[in-house]
Amino acid sequence: MGFFKGQFANVVEWEEFRDDMIFWKWSNEEIKKGSRLIIRPGQDAIFLNNGKIEGIFEDEGDYNIESQIIPFLSTLKGFKFGFNSGMRVEVLFVNTKEFTVKWGTKNAINIPTAQLPGGMPIRANGTFNFKVNDYIALIDKVAGIKNSYLVEDIKIRITSILDQLLMKWITREGKDMFNLQANAFDIAKGIREDLDMQIIDSGMTVTGFNIMSFNYPKEIQDMITKTASHGMIGDVNRYQQVSMTDGIASGKVKGGGAASDMAGMMMGMNVANQMMKNMNQNQDNPVQANSNNGEQNNSAGNQKPNFCPNCGEKTGGGNFCGNCGQKLVS
Repeated sequence: MGFFKGQFANVVEWEEFRDDMIFWKWSNEEIKKGSRLIIRPGQDAIFLNNGKIEGIFEDEGDYNIESQIIPFLSTLKGFKFGFNSGMRVEVLFVNTKEFTVKWGTKNAINIPTAQLPGGMPIRANGTFNFKVNDYIALIDKVAGIKNSYLVEDIKIRITSILDQLLMKWITREGKDMFNLQANAFDIAKGIREDLDMQIIDSGMTVTGFNIMSFNYPKEIQDMITKTASHGMIGDVNRYQQVSMTDGIASGKVKGGGAASDMAGMMMGMNVANQMMKNMNQNQDNPVQANSNNGEQNNSAGNQKPNFCPNCGEKTGGGNFCGNCGQKLVS
């Protein structure tokens, strides 16, 4: 072919490829005779002429531009060159991978709740995923005026509205304000859809949004933990008794300190309460108490003799004499 006579070859490639860069534009140079195009894994190369897409090359490899790229462009788009000098075009290299970005609220978000008049101050953190999905929109809205675009640019754009979306979807899907993690999936799903609408016009889409955790102020977290522990215990009085007994047995509660004094006082009160309970039961059942005393007296007074008072024979422990039949116990 007669293209690029007298020109020096160059290489069209993304020389400083970065994982945190969404696209990079090769420009301000002429593509000369014998030049090569190098597409690395995870990249697409887009040829632009006057801001319009002339060709998209997605397969990784090393291409001769004069013999492999120009014929394709001429055939596909009518890309004609009526000169023998270099060809001035822009080549946009796009990172095709899915990006994962960590996010976290800088300040606590006050979520309206009936239990707290000022709202529930909550922090949250997690990750979101996005990727380029529309080259035309990307070029029209971003690449047309920028030579490169970083993940940080998208992160700033998303986190600027994230607090509002968290408040919206926590209020809508947070069934239990003290256990938001139980509804994290539904909250995250709503946020992902809203975020996708925010960046779709730039040729990108949010492919995932995850909430790793919700964080409450220490005072509220302590209250949640205490409430949960009480619910697990069930019988608080029984728990106190067992805890005190275990403490004394292990030596953790012993003399000389406030803990020991408290333990002694608690044990003394428990013993006194038990004694009062027994006394009250005896007062409520005097007949039963007297009956018990009478039975004890009768048992003492009705002791069986060893010998029959009538015939003098040994009784053998029975109620009647085995020899004469005399009754032995009156």
